[in-house]
Amino acid sequence: MTRSYVRKLSTILLDAVTDKDPLVQEQVCSALCALGESQPQEALSACEEHLRQNEKLAHPYRTMVLRAMETVVSTHISELDKATARAVILLAFSEMTKARDLVCDWQQAASDVLVAVGTRFVSSVMEELLHGLQPGVLPHYFVVRTLANLSVSNVFGTVPFLTSILGTMLPMLAAAKHDTMRGVFCYALQHFSESTLEYLANLDQAPDPTVRKDAFASDISNAYDILFHQWLPSREAKLRLAVVEALGPMSHLLPSEKLEEQLPKLLPGILALYKKHAETCHVSKSLGQILEAAVSVGSRTLEVQLDSLMAALHAQICVPVESASPLVLNNQKEVLRCFTELATCSPDRLLAFLLPKLDSGSERTRVGSLQVLRHIINSAAAQMEVKKPFILSSMKPTLLDTNSKVKRAVVQVISAMAHHGYLEQPGGEAMIQYLVQQCALPPETEPQKPGPDGEELPADSVRAVSVRTLYLVSTTVDRMSDVLWPHLLQFLTPVRYTGALTPLCRSLVHLARKRQEAGPGALLIKYDGHVTLPSPYAIATRLLAVSSNPYLGDGRGAASLGLLNILHRDIHPLLGQRWATTIPLLLEYLDEHTEKTLSQKEWEEKLLVFLRDTLAVVSDNTWVCQLSLEMCKQLPCYNGTPQEKNFLYKCVGTALGAASSKDVVRKHLQELLESARYQEEAEREGLACCFGICAVSHLDDTLAQLENFVRSDVFRKSIGIFNIFKDRSENEVEKVKGTLMLCYGHVAARAPRELLLARAESDVLRNVFRCFSTKVLGIKVETKDPALKLCLVQSVCMICQAICSSAQASSFHFSRKAELVAQMMEFIKAEPPDSLRSPIRKKAMLACTFLVNLEPALDEQERTDMIHSCLHSVMAVLPEPEGEDGSQESLYPDTMHALEDLLTSLLRRNMTPQGLQTMVEHLSPWIKSPRGHERVRAMGVSACLLQSFLEHLHVSALVPFHNLGLLVGLFSPRCVDLWPATRQEAVSCVYSLLYLQLGYEGFSRDYRDDVAEQLLTLKDGLVHPDPAILFHTCHSIAQIIAKRLPPDQLISLLLTLFESLGDPDKNCSRAATVIINCLLKERGNLLLEKVPEIVSVLRSKLQETPEEHVLRAAQHSVCLLAAQHCEAVVSSLLGSPLPLDSHTCTLWRALASDPDLPAQVLGLLLQKMSKDVPFKESRAFLLSSSPDRVATLLPLAATCALSEVMSVPASAPAVLELYPQLFVTLLLRVGCTLGVQLPRSLQAKERRATGSGLASRTLEPCSSAVGALQLALVRGGSEEVVQRVELERGWESLRTSVGHEEGVARLASAMAKFAGPRLPLVMKGLVSTQSSVYEIQRVTSTAFLAELLSSNVVNDLMLLESLLDNLVARQKDTCASVRRLALRGLANVASGSPNKVRARGPQLLTSMIGGLDDRDDPQSLVALEAMAGLVKLLDLVEPDDLRPVLLHVAIRIRPFFDSEKMEFRSASIRLFGHLNKACHGDCEDVFVEQVVGGLAPLLLHLQDPQAPVASACKFALRMCGPNLECEELTAAFQKHLQEGRGLHFGEFLNTTCKHLMCHFPDLLGRLVSTSLFYFKSCWEDIRAAAPMLTGFLVLHVEPELRPQVDLDHLTAALQLLLKDPAPAVRMKAAETLGRLVKFA
Repeated sequence: MTRSYVRKLSTILLDAVTDKDPLVQEQVCSALCALGESQPQEALSACEEHLRQNEKLAHPYRTMVLRAMETVVSTHISELDKATARAVILLAFSEMTKARDLVCDWQQAASDVLVAVGTRFVSSVMEELLHGLQPGVLPHYFVVRTLANLSVSNVFGTVPFLTSILGTMLPMLAAAKHDTMRGVFCYALQHFSESTLEYLANLDQAPDPTVRKDAFASDISNAYDILFHQWLPSREAKLRLAVVEALGPMSHLLPSEKLEEQLPKLLPGILALYKKHAETCHVSKSLGQILEAAVSVGSRTLEVQLDSLMAALHAQICVPVESASPLVLNNQKEVLRCFTELATCSPDRLLAFLLPKLDSGSERTRVGSLQVLRHIINSAAAQMEVKKPFILSSMKPTLLDTNSKVKRAVVQVISAMAHHGYLEQPGGEAMIQYLVQQCALPPETEPQKPGPDGEELPADSVRAVSVRTLYLVSTTVDRMSDVLWPHLLQFLTPVRYTGALTPLCRSLVHLARKRQEAGPGALLIKYDGHVTLPSPYAIATRLLAVSSNPYLGDGRGAASLGLLNILHRDIHPLLGQRWATTIPLLLEYLDEHTEKTLSQKEWEEKLLVFLRDTLAVVSDNTWVCQLSLEMCKQLPCYNGTPQEKNFLYKCVGTALGAASSKDVVRKHLQELLESARYQEEAEREGLACCFGICAVSHLDDTLAQLENFVRSDVFRKSIGIFNIFKDRSENEVEKVKGTLMLCYGHVAARAPRELLLARAESDVLRNVFRCFSTKVLGIKVETKDPALKLCLVQSVCMICQAICSSAQASSFHFSRKAELVAQMMEFIKAEPPDSLRSPIRKKAMLACTFLVNLEPALDEQERTDMIHSCLHSVMAVLPEPEGEDGSQESLYPDTMHALEDLLTSLLRRNMTPQGLQTMVEHLSPWIKSPRGHERVRAMGVSACLLQSFLEHLHVSALVPFHNLGLLVGLFSPRCVDLWPATRQEAVSCVYSLLYLQLGYEGFSRDYRDDVAEQLLTLKDGLVHPDPAILFHTCHSIAQIIAKRLPPDQLISLLLTLFESLGDPDKNCSRAATVIINCLLKERGNLLLEKVPEIVSVLRSKLQETPEEHVLRAAQHSVCLLAAQHCEAVVSSLLGSPLPLDSHTCTLWRALASDPDLPAQVLGLLLQKMSKDVPFKESRAFLLSSSPDRVATLLPLAATCALSEVMSVPASAPAVLELYPQLFVTLLLRVGCTLGVQLPRSLQAKERRATGSGLASRTLEPCSSAVGALQLALVRGGSEEVVQRVELERGWESLRTSVGHEEGVARLASAMAKFAGPRLPLVMKGLVSTQSSVYEIQRVTSTAFLAELLSSNVVNDLMLLESLLDNLVARQKDTCASVRRLALRGLANVASGSPNKVRARGPQLLTSMIGGLDDRDDPQSLVALEAMAGLVKLLDLVEPDDLRPVLLHVAIRIRPFFDSEKMEFRSASIRLFGHLNKACHGDCEDVFVEQVVGGLAPLLLHLQDPQAPVASACKFALRMCGPNLECEELTAAFQKHLQEGRGLHFGEFLNTTCKHLMCHFPDLLGRLVSTSLFYFKSCWEDIRAAAPMLTGFLVLHVEPELRPQVDLDHLTAALQLLLKDPAPAVRMKAAETLGRLVKFA
């Protein structure tokens, strides 16, 4: 039985090998291998028999069977007996040699079988192969190839046969005429040689240690002659490569004299192949083996071949390497291996060939030569030791090469040299210098153009490679420490090495630390013999200067400071302790910032403080003078880096300030003035800062030196107009003048205040004006150069600020004040009024700000002119353009701040209401400007002035603030300006004005008024662009004004506001209306007296575009009319044409503004709505299947009117009063309008109104009803209901026929949660509609009531019993939807009132079972609802009530497991799970039978294509587990079937079947039978899962249980599945067939 059944399974699987799907074929082979795992000999016999009996089986399928056999043989070779092995060998040999033509896949598979068997039965395999290797007859291709592979796989078993094999095969070489056979002979010779070499290398482990190399010499020699002389010249490229691959290992077996004899021919022959083959890796590998063999025998003839060898190999190394081509990379490695052999045998010749190529030829030649040089430096170190000086000298010309690839290769050579002691030799310094030069390359110029052949540069740039190499050499090569230190220091100061500073500093820090550890306390820099090393002053200056731009060059600031810190003793012996504290703080500051967040000004100031602190610690005038001298020397080095030069100027000033030698200070200042590059702006600023810093300690010397320079020839013009500036251009002289003016400004700004006042006009200003204007022929000539103007303004500003900050400023009489003011005004007026491109006007206004505070005071006309000029110069400037750079971006706000400061200074000279009024009058045209940016600026200035006035207010006596109303009227309408900034500033102005009034009333400055403070909270509301929010805020502001405005100011305020009604800004006009109305409401009933007039105005204005105040008046008028004639107003408005226009909508909404009207209006509208039917039915076409429903006009108009009335918040009390009636009527109205159309007469009007935007709300019947219902809920205080339903998208569902029930349920749920107290009356109204003739109304009301039962609120309100009785009665309704919803409601009791379920259990269960048995519902939707309801109820009913129906329910739902509808499958399976859960611990045997019967379907439906069904199966299985009373199975279900976790179905099914067969082996037959039913499932995934279940059951069952399974039936079914159209199913069937071997 066993043998026959395995044979049967094998036959079935072997028949399936011909499947067209590759994956199925693979699975069939795996199944065959599985059979082989259990019964290897039987499986191999079956395969052997199948192949023998099916001679016509196509070779691809024979190949697959052979591969399966090879797998079985490889894994079970030890279990095979000789007979089986012999049969397999015969079959494989037959398959391999059956076809004389090559069929590679098939024959290779047969060959692999022979090789696999040969690992143990080598003699038998060899015997069969030797039968195919007969003398004088060319063997089969694969016989030779198999011998070759066998020699590699079983070296010790094969090599003893090689002598006889070679003896038989060598005579055949001459007879091989086809390249294919020649190729396989070469393949065999290659592997035979490799196996022999391996055998000889491991003789101590070999079975026959007597085997010697000489035994193969003759045969290999004869073979060599044929391969080299006859086959190598072949035209076939593949054959040539095969020959070459064989010659490599064969050369090691040739007799040494034969090799020596053949080398002159062999090497040129091999080299010639380089020209014939594109892929030369095999050629290079063979050449390397030949060279290795030649070197090992000490060949002398190799010398003769060196030139050609080196030339050919060099050409190969110069081939561009493509990173994506492993063959080219491997070829390079093999070529370099060849060079290693050449370097070993003849280093002189190799260097003589290689080194001249370093500076000649193409880029590839140079790069390749460098690559070879680096390789031999590393791989032939012993041979290269004495060649170091020669190699170093030969490298020097290469250092001049500018090619990036060559540079990168040179750096790599230098790295190799460093590791092997080259750089310690004479000439090594040049290599180090070269490395540093590459580190200094600018990163931005790194990307190079592609080479001439299009190849791209490698990813690492020259600089990156050099930086990395320098650091590695410094830190990892110990022998380089003495070479690099202190040699690297000389690269710190030259400008050309600036780019290398960061890596240099890091390397130097590492080297210095090593020296500190070796000799603590000693100086690190020894200047003996190192004349090129920079001095300590030069090092300190350089490192400090470059630190000013700390993040440049990969963070050179931190690196420079780090080096400076470690060299503290060499800089000055006293600095160690102080720098140990200060430098880490600077480094920490850099760590806390980035290049974007660092403030350059703050950082430079920190460095200058560090420098001053250093100078103070040293306190040595000689040292300070030397340092300042070095700083001056280095200034020209920074001409290309203006920022660093600017900083170095500041350092010079700091150093000179610390110097005590007057002569040194004067000398350096004179040199700075003479050598400065005045054309550079940064340098001019730096020079000026230098003089200013120096003036702190040397004011007299600084002024004297500037005076001398001003009097020098540079500024002397001869009387003749034709003798102007012989030695300098006009532009350069202007730059010099500007610089000197800046110098005077900085000197004044930093000079000691007690010394400045006496010299301000005589020494400073006099020379400033002397620089600005000159006389030619007695005529004063002023420059037009804007840069010079700016210098003058900036200088004057600094001088005036310095004077004002002096303690004696109040007593200082500035005689040149009027002249300076006039000059500043002239500059301001000259600026273009519409653009801002220079800071001249800003600086000029700042200067005027300081001048205003100095004596003598300006007269009134001068003040007026100054204010007018400055306002016109700033206010009209166009808004700041986008995309400006940083400096230009800050110019706009800075200029505004300067204007504010100037006007504030002027206001403080006249702190009276009149003075304030005068200032506001100047600003008034700009406040009312039609241009927004001008209003923003004017309001900002006004707010600033008012705030300043308030802060400096001093009221000596109670006086009236007589212009308060006028000012409030000017500013308050601006609180709704179109520009948010204007609105904010307007509130600030009103706030300040109210506090000014309080101040004039006598309140103290720190008093805080609660009403006025509310303005600050209102400012936030003004940011929002929503007009409603803006005007609401405006109204609040008006209320505050009304509360704090004195009565005598009311009229002036109103008059001012009435003027604002014509404001060009419509927002401000509306704001004036709001404020006027608020004032009148709060302070008098004037508006009510003028109602008739307002209504009259309304009627005339409504035909035009309505203004806001007109609309409000109209609303009031309508309210008055409705108070007298409510029903008439309602009736007439209902007669308005639909859709409602905006005017009608406004009038409807007005009715809700009076608290006495809404209840009457709403009651009347409800009556109108119920007077007519909701729709009429009509047929659009005579043959239409169903009539169309058309809405009736009166209910539709009433619905629209209700929406408009309830849209007003004031209608809330009335809505609250009529809440139940409104809710029930509108909810039923929604139901009745589902699918209802507008009358044809209205459809076109609706489209036109929608297109033109006239209608405020949609006229679609259902949507209008939903909108009205939403408004009723909102106005009735149920906003949360609306929000919750909206959040759940219930309103959208409510409008559609498909989602109407769900929408009603969402609404009911929200009502139960947020509007519980309203429900009794609502429910009463809905119950009364249960007998409605409209079926949709019964459905709507039932859906609502059913959902209420899911909330406990009905129990709390004592509505539960009546509601249950009502729904039970609904089960007899003729409408299936009503019956279904009634069941849903009854089931909802489980979630709403679970404690009531036990009492009502029998009744509820009876209702649900009745639903299961409902025969009047062809779609079984009632049954589906019943199943869902039972799921909710089962956990809550009494077990005694449940037990009688348990079996009935289980049997009734079982057919739904395999329903075509996903909902039924999911619901029935989940209910089955709950049935199991309900009887945990008390499960009757009859129900356990149902559990067992459902087990297989549940397991298989885990693969259901619908996720809800699979989820239900997970739950059901978890619930079934305890009832099966198997802990392992229960644990497996709990582990694998958790919700939300992915399921590895195969792993789970395997585990489950394991436990099932362990604990319930008797179920095998039943489970397999059930799974057989699903072999025909319509779902592919389940058809695939069914054989999986069978397979795993078989896998884990004991073989003795085989009688439970009808193997013939099962095997036939699986055989049928092998023909399933789905490949996945066929795969699983094949897999299961493989497992059935267990029953064999």
